[in-house]
Amino acid sequence: MINFEEEVARFQPSLDIDQAEESIYNNDMTDLSDVIDTIINGTSGKNDNQ
Repeated sequence: MINFEEEVARFQPSLDIDQAEESIYNNDMTDLSDVIDTIINGTSGKNDNQ
């Protein structure tokens, strides 16, 4: 049987649209377009510290 009180205590609401969007856009990962730019331009990409 489901313990309602236990389930309510463990519940974590999902992110609001604005929070989710902010979280996604702030994630600085290399994607396919970055890889293609690197190949075409011969640069080392976003993380070029030299």
